[in-house]
Amino acid sequence: MQTVEANGASIPAIGLGTWELRGRTCARIVEQAIRLGYRHIDTAQVYENEREVGEGLRASGVRRDEVFLTTKVWTTHFAPHDLERSVKESLARLRLPEVDLLLLHWPNPHVPLAETLGALARARQLGLTRHVGVSNFTVALIEEAVAASPAPLVCNQVEYHPYLDQTKVREVCAHHGLAVVAYSPVAKGRIRSDAMLARIGQAHGKTPAQICLRWLVQQGVAAIPRTSRVERLSENIDLFDFALSVEEMDEIFDMGGAEGRMTDFAFAPKWD
Repeated sequence: MQTVEANGASIPAIGLGTWELRGRTCARIVEQAIRLGYRHIDTAQVYENEREVGEGLRASGVRRDEVFLTTKVWTTHFAPHDLERSVKESLARLRLPEVDLLLLHWPNPHVPLAETLGALARARQLGLTRHVGVSNFTVALIEEAVAASPAPLVCNQVEYHPYLDQTKVREVCAHHGLAVVAYSPVAKGRIRSDAMLARIGQAHGKTPAQICLRWLVQQGVAAIPRTSRVERLSENIDLFDFALSVEEMDEIFDMGGAEGRMTDFAFAPKWD
């Protein structure tokens, strides 16, 4: 599996997102994904499935140190003592001594960022996580976070797919050595009916989803598509036997704009 290197972390280029996966379905999909060769699993406190993700990981029979596991701290736990306690609760649900990557899930303007980042670095120091990072951070917030964090930040996890231009965020991450991890990388399924991606796919014998994911991987972005269907798991990881041309990459870049965002909440920051 190809990896994205960032400030000491080796992040597998394709992972499994688990948002909205619950119960037995979640445990089964995680187990199947790992057996198929996935080595990167993404969960979060707010997904309420950490327990099932841990079950799937154990059921796979693959050694723990071969799987890169991410979880994310919810915004209501950003006060320092609360953050540490909530991470220990996450590990208890996962039944693991540590995760590979711990992220702040969304910015929270009500708690000073420097305090939260101090607590995040302490979680790393305590051995609760190997690496730390952020999610849904804007250019200005990344600059602030990098300046304030006592520990190196390894990624910014953001929505990214061909319909959403993330050039500014990618550039600031590259400048500071952070990886970009793309959630909703197939635009919640919308790209499956995209005529241009289908045309490019035909030339390579690949589906629009595979073209989209390959486009991300070729930028050095890690992608975490979510699926509840086992047949999609194989499709989403079958990306490493072809390459897109410079012209094809540019064609897909041209699809993006600011209006392509699909995940937006009242508490979201002011996007770039």
